[in-house]
Amino acid sequence: MRQRGRSMAAILLTACLALSGCAKTAAEVADSPTEAARVESIAGTDLKAVTLTQQAADRLAIRTVVVTRKVVPYRAVLYDVNGQAWVYTMPQPLTYVRQRVTVDYVEGDRAVLSDGPPPGTAIVTDGVAELYGIELGVGI
Repeated sequence: MRQRGRSMAAILLTACLALSGCAKTAAEVADSPTEAARVESIAGTDLKAVTLTQQAADRLAIRTVVVTRKVVPYRAVLYDVNGQAWVYTMPQPLTYVRQRVTVDYVEGDRAVLSDGPPPGTAIVTDGVAELYGIELGVGI
C-alpha cells in the first residue's frame, strides 16, 4: 500500500512539473499582441498603463463615471498594501492608469477626495480589483 502511495505521488509530481512549464510570464503576455491585456510602463513614473481589448473590458464588466467634482463612488477607490488610496483613470478608450488620491472622508457610498483627478476625468467604478491584478501580473 505504501508503494502505491509513493507511485501516485511521483505521478502527480511529474504532471505538476510538466504543466508548470506551460505558464507565461507577465513579460511574455505583455509582449504578445494577441492577448486581452497589455501592460506598459509609463516613462518617468513607476506606474503602468493597462490596455484591454474590447472583449476583455466587456468580460471584466469595466464601468466608468466622469468625475464632476472631488466626489467619487467609494467602490472606485483601491487601497494598496501600504494603505495608499488610488483610482483608475481612463485617459484613452480601453486604457487605464492608476492615480493616487487622498480620501478626506467617506459618506455612505461616496468618497470625498481632498486630492484626486480633475473634474471631467473618467474613472473606473467596476473592475478596479481586476485591473490592479492585471497591472501587477497576478494570475497571468
